[in-house]
Parts: sequence; structure tokens; C-alpha cells
Amino acid sequence: MLSRTASILKLKYQPAALIWSDEKPSGAVEFKPDRWGCVMFSLASVVKGRTAVFSRQSYGCWGGGVGLGFGNKYQEFPGGQECFYNFLSSGNKNSENGRAVGDKLKEAGLGEFGDDFLEGERYLKGPEHVRSYVESLPITEVPAEYVVLKPLQQADEENENVQVVTFLVDADQLCALVVLANHGRHSFNNVSIPFVAGCQAIALLPYAEALKEEPGAVVGLMDPSARKYLRRMLDRNLMSFSMPLALFKEMENNVDNSFLFRNTWQAIAGGSEEK
Repeated sequence: MLSRTASILKLKYQPAALIWSDEKPSGAVEFKPDRWGCVMFSLASVVKGRTAVFSRQSYGCWGGGVGLGFGNKYQEFPGGQECFYNFLSSGNKNSENGRAVGDKLKEAGLGEFGDDFLEGERYLKGPEHVRSYVESLPITEVPAEYVVLKPLQQADEENENVQVVTFLVDADQLCALVVLANHGRHSFNNVSIPFVAGCQAIALLPYAEALKEEPGAVVGLMDPSARKYLRRMLDRNLMSFSMPLALFKEMENNVDNSFLFRNTWQAIAGGSEEK
């Protein structure tokens, strides 16, 4: 699959296609079973040309398991789901169980994670806020053995179950995509910028959007942890823009008669484009 939009916007990195599959692609990068890893590591490899695969045994981290659509993996967080509520907010240091789990994490050499576990990442104010956040997520079980990420140009729509397309973009490119996502609609709120994990913005939330009559796009990398990891591998000022396949096609069909060939965008882009 090729993208006219990506070509016109001159993306630095290749768009990524997310695919549901019952077959494991050969040669794909994959986390070791039950070992920690961030889906952003895999995404960085994909936009540089590799293929990545995830399963219910190799999703990297608990948020990644949720984000990719492998059910509520927060239940498997060290110390249980209540400890996750504390971890994302005010920390586990005031809980006897939390302190015991935190000590074991530090003994295992997980220093930074152990510190965050006890002191909290503090992304949300308190554990009750995290509970509400988790309960509001469209947690799902994908109907496939594997979730595959690969460069869009290597995806075969005829023979692969493509679900989501993700662009990594700078501020100007994000502006263009937001306008294009609204271009053919009778409404103006067809793009959301939620606070969710980086992987949830490229998979779980777009899955939910795909079920709507008019699916919207999801802007991601509003998660500081994901940004920290991705900036080490790519650039620091990137955002993700993820579209269910139907919206991606809609936007592709609207490109040639859009603002992208008018003076204002050309002034921003710094050059002319031929249709």
C-alpha cells in the first residue's frame, strides 16, 4: 500500500500499517516472551523499514498488552491492578503490599521502574483517577493470534487484515492531517488528542474508532514515557497520527482537491507540488 498523503507531506519516516494476523511473519522483530519492552521501540524499527510482531506472550509491557488489544493486562501488573493505580499516580510507598513489591523490584535490578513504582509516575492525581481511566478504556481482545506492525508500503490490503495506519509527523504535518481528516465531514471534531499510553493511541483507540459510522483519527505521543523512549531512537518533536483504515482511505481520496495544493499550505511546506 502506498500513501499519496505521506508523499505530499514528505514524511521523514515511513507510515506504519497495523495488521491482525493468525500467521507470524518471518524475520519480524519480537520481544522475548514475558520480557519487558516498549511498543515504541518496535514502532521506531518499523518506520525505518522493519516488521514487528506481538502476541499474548510477547507484548512488552502491561500497558502495551492493553494497547495492542490483548485484554486487560493491568491485572498482571506487579502487585495487581491496585498497585498499577498507585504506580500511575501517587505511588505504592504508603502501602505495605506496595513497599514489599517495590523492594523486590529493586532487588531485581529494576531501579528506575522500582523508584516509579514506589514514588509514582504521577501522570494522574490519585489512584481513583487511574481506576476511572482504566475503566473508560475500550479494552478488547483482538480476534487474532498476532498484531503485526510493518511499513505501509509493504502491506497488502488484499491479503492482509490492515486495521490502522500511523504516521509520525512534526507540527506542520500534524496540522495538515487534522485539516484533511475533517475535509470531507460535516463536523469539525474528527481528531482526538487523549491522554493514553503511546501504544494505546496507535492501536486500542483506533480500533474503537473503526467501529463508528464516521471513524476519527487519534493523535498520540502525549505519553511522556513513550516520548522519552522514542526520542532516543528517532527525533524529539514527533507526534503520532493514527487512522482506522476507512479514514485513511477517505483522506487519500480527498487529497488531490484539498488545501494541500493551495498557496497557504505551499507557503508552509516551502515549495510547490504537482498533482
